[in-house]
Amino acid sequence: MRKFVLMLMGLCSVSLAQAHIVLDVQSAVAGSFYRGAFRVGHGCDGSPVTQVIVTIPEGVQGAKPMPKAGWNIDIQRKSMTPDTKQSHQMTEDVSQIRWTAKTPADALPNEYFDEFVVFAKLPDTPGKLYWKTSQICEQGQIDWDQIPTGDARIHLKNPAPVLEVIAKPATDAQQGTDMKDMKM
Repeated sequence: MRKFVLMLMGLCSVSLAQAHIVLDVQSAVAGSFYRGAFRVGHGCDGSPVTQVIVTIPEGVQGAKPMPKAGWNIDIQRKSMTPDTKQSHQMTEDVSQIRWTAKTPADALPNEYFDEFVVFAKLPDTPGKLYWKTSQICEQGQIDWDQIPTGDARIHLKNPAPVLEVIAKPATDAQQGTDMKDMKM
């Protein structure tokens, strides 16, 4: 029994050491508005997290960060190309969001986890969106920016958080169903 408990404790410590930044909701419908929380599960080799940077994937529009008590927000913008504009009035969009702890006391200790939230409109095309994310600590930095080729995700050391954008459900008209023909 003692060996089993020690083995279980060892497995738990391995999984904590390999924790990644992940999205709380990992799939959403194309063209919808999405609220994604980036879960930060640890610091950098025990050092507290002082900054989280999320790069907004191409095709995602109107990204807005949720404020966090004790953290400043910096938003970087980029010019939009004609093929990415949703409105003729939009000329730029958010490319990166950076949360920075205001003081060392506001930093995220290694012993805790927290979430950094973004709200945005997803592209109309289904597929995978990779959100390159960095966590900067008092000592060190981890870039969660690796994108798999094929099914290689399990072999990546620092995988980027991924969102599966799924196709919109077919409407009754697309399915060929006439609502007046349905019997209740």
